[in-house]
Amino acid sequence: MNAIQQIIGWMPALLQATGVTLALSVTSVLTALVLAVFLALGKISKNTVLRSVCGAYIFFFRGTPLLMQLFFLYYTLPQLVPAFNIQSRFLAAWIAFSLNVAAYLAEIIRAAIQSIDKGQLEASTALGLTHSQAMRLVIIPQAYRRMIPPICNEFVMVLKDTSLVSIIALTDLTYQTKIIASNKASALVYIPAMIIYLIITGVFTVIFNRLEKRLSIYE
Repeated sequence: MNAIQQIIGWMPALLQATGVTLALSVTSVLTALVLAVFLALGKISKNTVLRSVCGAYIFFFRGTPLLMQLFFLYYTLPQLVPAFNIQSRFLAAWIAFSLNVAAYLAEIIRAAIQSIDKGQLEASTALGLTHSQAMRLVIIPQAYRRMIPPICNEFVMVLKDTSLVSIIALTDLTYQTKIIASNKASALVYIPAMIIYLIITGVFTVIFNRLEKRLSIYE
């Protein structure tokens, strides 16, 4: 009974930290999604310079660990360029996650666009549409349905990866759990923390599954 009372007493702090975790996950993915569209279009562009720049961006952020990128942005960059000293831990985490996730989403979007039969682009051009109009009106509306499953999976991964921000002392769910465990000298707090992660992951998984069915993903 004492253990249950302890867990109940920890819940307000854990739920508040959960709000930080959710806010970071949602804002990072939404920001990354916007950036990813431009990166994906740049990656398949006929412009060699643009294609190379977007390709290099994607290679860098996919090829280096998110944790190292977070360290670099929060600790290293201010030493190199003092003007980039980011005081807000949440802002630093948001920037790092947005830049990193954009690289992964860009590849998802690129693959979805290129999976559409090339004949449709040629037919659209033959009907008088410009390349940009054909992409916007014909190709992308079909491709976005194929993007939904991997983008949803990426969101769930980001939700769990937010635990990395505890390394810069941002009070997310993981960091708050560690604080309670240290202050109260009790490892019981990891039980409700894991349950909270399971619940929010499960809720978003159900939402995404329904979204996939509604959009008839595999038609």
